[in-house]
Amino acid sequence: MLQTISMLVENKPGALMRITGVLSARGWNIDSLTVARTLDAAQSRMTIVVDIEPVLRRQVIKQMNKLINVLQASDLTESLAVRREMALVRVRTTAENRPGILRDAEIYGARVVDATADGFGLECTGPVEKVEEFIDAMKTFGDIDVTRSGIVAVSMESRKLRLAPPVHAGANGAAERPSC
Repeated sequence: MLQTISMLVENKPGALMRITGVLSARGWNIDSLTVARTLDAAQSRMTIVVDIEPVLRRQVIKQMNKLINVLQASDLTESLAVRREMALVRVRTTAENRPGILRDAEIYGARVVDATADGFGLECTGPVEKVEEFIDAMKTFGDIDVTRSGIVAVSMESRKLRLAPPVHAGANGAAERPSC
């Protein structure tokens, strides 16, 4: 089953490597991963979709919250959250198919971001299912190239964020959280 994890991390070198290392070391496959800075340039938000057994979901969150540079990890799998993905699709087609492509793009809420004599560059954003349906629709018009962003998610829960203090390496190299 796919688990959606939202993480707030310190924006420091090695943070992404540590997180993906924990997942891969346990044999958990990453389905998608997105990361970018937040309004605070010292922090980044990650959305990771990982394929694991449902009984292990809590364990994944516990493992992530123990990592150096992780300020908060939360499971959005069954939470009230907004989830979106973006796909950029290049369709190479004939002149006869151009009106059909534009019609279907409008139906799916996609927009033309580039147009050439031999096709279009289209952007489709929405739930994963909608993006997949749009890609399938575009396949009927000719050769396509697809680049997908992966899922980006934000919790819509009304609870306040509880951030853990950053974990720092101690003198012996072991990770330790500062005492409060």
